[in-house]
Amino acid sequence: MSVRDELADRFEFDVEEIDPTRVVLYAVLVGLIGFYLSPLESGLMTALKTEAEFATSPPFAPPTVDGFTLEPFGVAIDTLSSAILNSIMLAVPATILSALLGSFAAYGLTNFEWRGQLGVVTLFIAGIFIPYQAVLIPLSRLWAIVNTKELLAPILDITVFSVQVPILGTVELATHPHYASIINLIITHAAYGIPITTLLFRSYYKKLSTEMLEAARLDGASAFTVYRRIVLPLSTPMFAVTLIYQFTQIWNDLLFALVIIPSGSGPAAVATIALNELTGGIIQTFNTQMAGAFVAALPTLLVYVLFGDKFAKGVAGGT
Repeated sequence: MSVRDELADRFEFDVEEIDPTRVVLYAVLVGLIGFYLSPLESGLMTALKTEAEFATSPPFAPPTVDGFTLEPFGVAIDTLSSAILNSIMLAVPATILSALLGSFAAYGLTNFEWRGQLGVVTLFIAGIFIPYQAVLIPLSRLWAIVNTKELLAPILDITVFSVQVPILGTVELATHPHYASIINLIITHAAYGIPITTLLFRSYYKKLSTEMLEAARLDGASAFTVYRRIVLPLSTPMFAVTLIYQFTQIWNDLLFALVIIPSGSGPAAVATIALNELTGGIIQTFNTQMAGAFVAALPTLLVYVLFGDKFAKGVAGGT
């Protein structure tokens, strides 16, 4: 038998072994992947086109050589750079605060028995279902009464200070009055995120071994020592879940930023507000808008890439 006949027999054997059900399954999966990724593909292709190329080609079609440009990404980065820095200064501390305080609250609500515990848990659960729109006016009144800018005047009056950054060396940073609005947003988002993080940590801590925690207490460990030495190290997967969830929620928020930041924009504007500056006025520039959307979404994608494995483990309930 020649090599050609042997290959033909082998191919015929492989074709007979193919399961039609599996073929349909893979076809459906490929179709779903294409369906869900098509908006991203169209957005990316739009961001890589000149305005003339976008006007004469379908959004999902790749740009031609003459119609290819990276200028929209340059415009988007220049326009959004300060707003993205504001979003980072807002999202990182607010996310860490809400996750850490939620962990503390869940530890106290799960591992200790005290009067009124059920009522407090009920209040936390009720807090999850309060919509943003219901607290906008109270928040506006609260931050109109509490003058954070005046309270932090001794700090904000320091115009320039230096910090040591690894690799970069000494970096000079400047404080600005609009940081008061960002602090208001940090406090608001941290407080609003505590109920959901508490509930997530509580469901996670209920699965921890009570014998292990009781043994630590019998050895003389205080409640804080048990938390710091045992509970906190075991909480890494759930911290990944809460940090990713909260970071995404805070980064993409628009309503709180519009209400709490004076005039809804200015130097304290966050990325979601600054995206409006890329509309182009009367003539819409869709390529810069799409480029701005990708630039603004990049931090959340990086968070998912860096902590995706721990997020999956936390969602699955692993310890």
